[in-house]
Amino acid sequence: MQLSRLLLTVALLVSPICLLATTWLYLYPLFDASCGFPVPPPNANPDANQQLETRVAPFRLLALGDPQLEGDSSLPDPHKPIFPSVRFLWGDLQNAGSWRRRRQLLHMGIRDVVKRDLWKLVKGWRKRIDLWGNDWYLAHIVRTLRWASEPSHVAVLGDLLGSQWISDGEFEERGRRYWGRVMRGLEKIGGEVMGGEGEGEGEEKGRWESRKEVLGEDEGWKRRVINIAGNHDVGYAGDLDENRVERFEKAFGRTNWDIWFELPPSNGSAETEEEEGYPPALRLVILNSMNLDTPALSDSLQRQSYDFLNHVITTARPVTDKTHATILLTHIPLHKESGICVDDPFFDFFQTGSGVKEQNMLSEHASGMILQGVFGLNGNPHAEGAGLGRHGIIINGHDHEGCDAVHYIPQDTAQEPDCLAQPAETPEVEEAEKNDSEPKEGTDTDTDPPPPETFTPNWHAYRLPTSPSRPRVPLHPLSSSPPCSLAPSTPHIRELTLRSMMGDFSGYAGFLSAWFDADLGERGEWVFGFSTCGVGVQHWWWGVHILDLVVLVM
Repeated sequence: MQLSRLLLTVALLVSPICLLATTWLYLYPLFDASCGFPVPPPNANPDANQQLETRVAPFRLLALGDPQLEGDSSLPDPHKPIFPSVRFLWGDLQNAGSWRRRRQLLHMGIRDVVKRDLWKLVKGWRKRIDLWGNDWYLAHIVRTLRWASEPSHVAVLGDLLGSQWISDGEFEERGRRYWGRVMRGLEKIGGEVMGGEGEGEGEEKGRWESRKEVLGEDEGWKRRVINIAGNHDVGYAGDLDENRVERFEKAFGRTNWDIWFELPPSNGSAETEEEEGYPPALRLVILNSMNLDTPALSDSLQRQSYDFLNHVITTARPVTDKTHATILLTHIPLHKESGICVDDPFFDFFQTGSGVKEQNMLSEHASGMILQGVFGLNGNPHAEGAGLGRHGIIINGHDHEGCDAVHYIPQDTAQEPDCLAQPAETPEVEEAEKNDSEPKEGTDTDTDPPPPETFTPNWHAYRLPTSPSRPRVPLHPLSSSPPCSLAPSTPHIRELTLRSMMGDFSGYAGFLSAWFDADLGERGEWVFGFSTCGVGVQHWWWGVHILDLVVLVM
């Protein structure tokens, strides 16, 4: 059989596999129900927003986490010689005292070139190809999900780049790859949208400005990317300085800003606006959480973050107003006990005393400040709004494995979730406790009753079954029946930590929907829905395209 006929036969046999694999790769969101935005239920009040008539949420956020574009720091130094093993070979050969010595030097040089230099050269080119392919793998995720899900907004939850230690030139190069390849067709948010520090006089007027828009009115949001600063972009508190923040904001946008999206006037919202003076609204808060904990290298930058937090708190609507909700986008997850998520609480500090070197989560203090200040949650039932706080949701990255958890603060012992109750004691323990509780002969049983224990409210968290990962030693089981749930009277909020979109973590993305249901509560409330999915590890992307290329060549 001729070689050409053999190759043609093989190509015909492999073509159906290529067709199926390529179809799946480029249409995978259509085959996975979780690769799309949750839709409002049929009974949702359509008067709250016209889009509900077609069961499409008016706010649809495509959330991506930790792409971490690498660059020349992972490549061989281009300024070094390609074959360093023979760099001085010519001089050594000239100075050799005999032909035998020259043969030895030549033999050793060839051996080192083959074993060391060529191998390093191959690895360098492999890394270049890997970086090129990784960019297109990430771009494939963004392009495919935008086409299939039609988000109204897009956000990247930090760690856009792979290192905060890179030079300004390398930072600009990776920024060009980010916009020109990974986010091709999308753009940075302009300064007129993000607002910023105002020119006000005195503390009463404030330094920050909040923009207000009608939700869905500006179609430009579909082409914009909300970029959040991560530790690999600007550093942790101990190495975050003005230069790193300046170059990040120049390339990707401000690190702290917020915006209000108000529902367009309709029958349902018009009545609410007439009664209360403002329509239902979503508040999007972009927070630089990298320097909330201390010590920090730059006091002025840390003060900016706290000034912005104060702006968010002081300009928020009352906690009793359920017609608005807050979506907090940041990078570092809030504090949770060990065993809730894959990452446990961890802090490391620079020995020089400059501040935080590394952290897995925010401190308990910083987390409580966000939960109580931004969202108004409180363990005191006599606080405003009974301590239930504002409606909202928290979305972040950093923990590449991802996590879906609920933060809550019980106001009394009866508000603990049933699924988190202590397990039943074994018969041996029960018998021992019974024996210990029985009075012994010769002892005085006339004792005063113990004083009642005072209840101190503290923040806790539990992991939801929808979490994309599971810690090695879970603090709470997920096999409870029914699953964990909190009473409506318990102050709580959901925190979504996105699984990374990197290939090693299967290229995940999150889909957050928000819609206003005028039938809930007194004047209507916002409802959130979330789903997540992944395309698979990067090897699938490589394999499909290599197989397609081989078949085309054949």
